[in-house]
Amino acid sequence: QVQLVESGGGLVQPGGSLRLSCAASGSIFSINAVGWYRQAPEKERELVALINSGGFTNYADSVKGRFTISRDNAKNTVYLQMNSLKPEDTAVYYCNADINWRWNRRADYWGQGTQVTVSS
Repeated sequence: QVQLVESGGGLVQPGGSLRLSCAASGSIFSINAVGWYRQAPEKERELVALINSGGFTNYADSVKGRFTISRDNAKNTVYLQMNSLKPEDTAVYYCNADINWRWNRRADYWGQGTQVTVSS
């Protein structure tokens, strides 16, 4: 069984920073692409940032230059550093990972989400 656990959310003032973590645990052979998504009230879930197994990254236009996704393969953890936060960044942030739990078995996993609120 594989679990993803997000942490690091909270309340921050506009212009502030937060670092989210997504830690994978359980029976893991390898972690492939990992993405951070967010969902604001009454809006659809959207992809914020993505990192593949080779370290290639991609970002939504709305966060380019402000957010940085990174991974620590030794810790099975992916981070989202969020700087210059804006009120419109307020949402529940989820991580999603494509994981091989055996060399020839893979599945898609979601974390439970962590709330980020940007407000003065």
